[in-house]
Amino acid sequence: MIEIPTDLPAELVPLSWLIGVWEGSGVLDYAVGDDHTNLEFGQRISFSHDGLPYLSYSSFSWKLDDEHTPLSVETGYWRLSRKLIEGDAGPAMLPGVGTQPFTTAQSVEALRNSHGGFDLDVSIIHPDGVSEIYVGQVAGPRIDLATDAVVRTAGAKEYTAATRLYGLVENHLLWAWDIAALGQELRTHSSGRLAKVD
Repeated sequence: MIEIPTDLPAELVPLSWLIGVWEGSGVLDYAVGDDHTNLEFGQRISFSHDGLPYLSYSSFSWKLDDEHTPLSVETGYWRLSRKLIEGDAGPAMLPGVGTQPFTTAQSVEALRNSHGGFDLDVSIIHPDGVSEIYVGQVAGPRIDLATDAVVRTAGAKEYTAATRLYGLVENHLLWAWDIAALGQELRTHSSGRLAKVD
């Protein structure tokens, strides 16, 4: 059962099923030429909010070896996609001016798209010099995302596109991540199954 926190901004209600800490395992399976990486990993994902209309996201993964060797980390922000107006905060630390928009469930319904879901903007940053901007939608307990832009620092490895799928199935967070990297077309990269632990 999904519990919606009483202090949740109205714009986050469509994403409320994500809020919390999820932990479990997954499989990485990716080939580049003759090099094939296949391993199981552990993962901990957190979705939280601080009263503003976006979710903070963090993920930490580790190999399932004796040392629990760190594998990857990423952080980011998830929000409903809409044009920001004067009542919204930003850019930078500038406060919003006037009435804040979309503060009730009824007003958020105006953001529903023609497919019955809500469009999303997701930004994810990796410490290896890659930043991803995803667009997609949340429709009930399913999220579909595809990169709109990938930005890399001069020293980052080649990484050009990705898709991500998230779903709530039998109270577990299931996800799949396809990537185009290291000269490869978009293909399966990793997937996981996580249970809510907090």
